[in-house]
Amino acid sequence: MAPNLILGPLLRYAGETEATVWLETDVSCEVEVLGHRARTFEIEGHHYALVRITGLGPGKTYEYEVTLDGGRVWPEEGRGFPPSVIRTIEPEGELNLSFGSCRISVPHEPPFTLETDAREEGYERDALYALALRMMREPHESWPDALLLLGDQIYADEVSRGTLEFIRSRRDPEKPPGETVADFEEYTRLYWDAWKNPVIRWLLSTVPSTMIFDDHDVHDDWNTSQAWVEQRRAEPWWEERIVGAFMSYWIYQHLGNLSPEDLEEDELFERVLGAQDPTRVLREFAYKADREIAGTRWSYHRDFGRVRLIMMDSRAGRVLQEDHRSMLDEEEWAWVEEMATGDFDHFLFGTSLPFLLAPGLHHLEAWNEAVCAGAWGRRAARIGEGMRQLLDLEHWAAFEGSFTGLAKLLRAVASGERSGGDPPASIAVLSGDVHHGYLAEMDFGDAVKCPVYQAASSPLRNPLGLPERLAMRFGWSRNGERIGEVLSRLAGVKQPPLRWRLLHGEPWFDNHVSSLAIRGREASLKVEKTIPEDAGKPRLYPILERRLA
Repeated sequence: MAPNLILGPLLRYAGETEATVWLETDVSCEVEVLGHRARTFEIEGHHYALVRITGLGPGKTYEYEVTLDGGRVWPEEGRGFPPSVIRTIEPEGELNLSFGSCRISVPHEPPFTLETDAREEGYERDALYALALRMMREPHESWPDALLLLGDQIYADEVSRGTLEFIRSRRDPEKPPGETVADFEEYTRLYWDAWKNPVIRWLLSTVPSTMIFDDHDVHDDWNTSQAWVEQRRAEPWWEERIVGAFMSYWIYQHLGNLSPEDLEEDELFERVLGAQDPTRVLREFAYKADREIAGTRWSYHRDFGRVRLIMMDSRAGRVLQEDHRSMLDEEEWAWVEEMATGDFDHFLFGTSLPFLLAPGLHHLEAWNEAVCAGAWGRRAARIGEGMRQLLDLEHWAAFEGSFTGLAKLLRAVASGERSGGDPPASIAVLSGDVHHGYLAEMDFGDAVKCPVYQAASSPLRNPLGLPERLAMRFGWSRNGERIGEVLSRLAGVKQPPLRWRLLHGEPWFDNHVSSLAIRGREASLKVEKTIPEDAGKPRLYPILERRLA
């Protein structure tokens, strides 16, 4: 029987002369793309390949097909979509990066809901879907050069309809972990549901994608605190859940984040490809990745000509002891500092969790961290831990040492201290998670001339309800900031080493996607929300256009 394509192809990396294409097949086979071949590897009965393509020219466009054991399986017949292409980076050309986060898998037809969800308004229209539909009508030159997915690509605790049916077919959902993902097999189904839609599948086949996980890719509030971790590990079902999460993340997201050069140096990838039992190799790694932070780095970087993107893991690499809380361990933070060095026109720092929140929320989280650490005594610490888990008080503001460290690093880059000469034209921290979007500018209070921004873009598809929206708006208000400041001072928290301000009237809460357009030392940001057309297909409408540099 001829092999079939299960998922993909996903164009993951596209540099000046190289690219990688990821896919999943139903049986072991040889995959070929543009004359380059790779053999699939098998994990728990699933077959995957990552094809490395070399010898490409900068700034070129290549239409491609996928064959399995010599038989063409992509593009699919009868879809009428534009050809899938690989577009390499032109170092001196314009760069367009689209980014966003928080995309839940629900149907693209009304009422846009999950089977288990009772909310009447649904999840509205998918910004990623609308972006793909527009691309199909436009020439290559207007397409994004890369897509940055900043967390919550899947929802392991709010599963899609297909995954829910799959769960019910193989185990009793009345027993823990209930109607949420239990193991690697169920994770594979969740990724399939998230990426199988023909329009989304075409988009991911033709726009390079770079990703990072956030909590819902694993479990809501994942790694909020040491107490949270201990509670989860006490559950008999947790070990299989977390092992499956890391295994699937490594396969479906992390492998494609790596450049061809990084892949050559990746010891785990080499071991998996060469092992008689690659499943055992990956399971052992996944267990260790959860239990031992040191030695595992999920952060990575990509260079687009003279633009450097540093993607920082703000979930899996946390140090959670109350007397030494850190968003990243020392080894990984040293790597971030190393990557934030060099002569680039623009620096982009990706982190699923916003570095800067609404000021009122920032002070609330800083206060909560101090209280949990004992600033108001043991009883208050216990109450504070309950608040931390209930209200998700676990962003950069709740890791004061890491917040201060990143602020100092951003200031050093902006001042030119790390470039050996002139500072970059702009710096932007790109984030998701918070289900509302905003653009804020940082003020370091000295002679730093390079503009530094926080751009949060969330959700692609998962809007907040009214009570949460009101809370977020209050966090951006002057009264919200005052109340937060009083609380944090009473707990002995130091003032943050910078100030920031919103660059527009109020945050936006609709499903949306953001795009950075960079040419030389110029940069601009566009934010577009989804709106319906008469024919029922969504389109994008601009709600912010701002020159950054």
